[in-house]
Amino acid sequence: MLSDRSRPVIEATLPVVAEHIEEIAQRFYAHMFEGSPELLDGVFNRGNQAEGTQQVALAGSVAVFASSLLETPEQVPERLLSRIAHKHVSLGIRPDQYQVVHDNLFWAIAEVLGEAVTPEVAAAWDEVYWLMAYALTHQERGLYSSRGVRAETVWRPWRVEERIAETDDVVTFVLGRADDRLVKTSLPGQYVSVQALMPDGVHQPRQYSLTRADDGRHRQISVKRVRGGGAPDGEVSNLLFDTVDVGDELTMSLPFGDVVLDDSGRPVVLASAGIGITPMAGMLSHLAASGSRLPITLLHADEQESSFALRGQVLEDVTALAHARAHVWYERGARSDLPVDGVHEGFLDLDDVELPDDAVYYLCGPMPFLKATRSALLERGVPARDVQYEVFGPDLWQADAMTEPATGATARPAPVGQSA
Repeated sequence: MLSDRSRPVIEATLPVVAEHIEEIAQRFYAHMFEGSPELLDGVFNRGNQAEGTQQVALAGSVAVFASSLLETPEQVPERLLSRIAHKHVSLGIRPDQYQVVHDNLFWAIAEVLGEAVTPEVAAAWDEVYWLMAYALTHQERGLYSSRGVRAETVWRPWRVEERIAETDDVVTFVLGRADDRLVKTSLPGQYVSVQALMPDGVHQPRQYSLTRADDGRHRQISVKRVRGGGAPDGEVSNLLFDTVDVGDELTMSLPFGDVVLDDSGRPVVLASAGIGITPMAGMLSHLAASGSRLPITLLHADEQESSFALRGQVLEDVTALAHARAHVWYERGARSDLPVDGVHEGFLDLDDVELPDDAVYYLCGPMPFLKATRSALLERGVPARDVQYEVFGPDLWQADAMTEPATGATARPAPVGQSA
């Protein structure tokens, strides 16, 4: 809880800090990497740095956290913190690194805001930072403990046992454990971080959803080649796609991620677009392996049938489930040879299907798809708490942190081939 001394200071300065937070974040990252370049080796995604998305995500999360301390002082934005904490532990983040972030962040605040940062203002924002940092380190400590690891031991070697070409730009890797240490199985919907050694000698981490239920000895991920971004955009996906083959080893983290299947026994609706099918494939695999008899609805949008990655596995699992059905939408025409219940042309449209009552919804895909689909569900009266979404990369939306999510959006999803 924010102290009575700091509350009026944060209320008075939040607008100006929020106005400059992106510039603060840019200065912060540049200064931190200049002083601690080792953080770009295995910890921070330099592709996100080049695009500026990490700076925007940091700015948004700090502003949301500070706002929540003012608006709901008795609670913190748990889902926002959970999302960040899971990403941190998948990268092996340590508590001592929060001090490094603090020192560089407050240098940047002073640089940008100048004389406006009085000792009183600095003390109040210092309190906000450490409230957020302590909340995150508490969650991260619990996550490490639940896996029986420390930050230093979150990484394990895995050997590629099978490489499967899914589409022209998506490949699946089936990996087997390369050491004898026990590994706990994943939860349906979770991801792992892959730490790739780049040609310049720097390790770069990326997160990939687990696309099949695992037994602790085998894991499966699917990688989409990111084209056209130029270095460093897509550098890891292209390296994995072009160079990794059967017999090679990958360094992967243990599974983490807070968007996992609800175990309440309610109907499940999985809605995805493009490569957003990957966490849905993992969830469906878990459901099929457990012989679930829940009502399950898969809704997937893609450019065309040939670009629908993992379609064989996904629809095999749908067929195996007693009460599952699938609908697909293709931008290039309503034609399909797959065993689905409905084929539609264009973008995913919830008006094309009948949705079950009291369902839990899981969304994954490009940001325009997420926003439009979530808004359509909220307009139908689905509670925001029953709609979970997974974002690939920094969460630039943070809809889970909004106390009153906007409805009525009319934006249509972008073509999945442009942003999936």
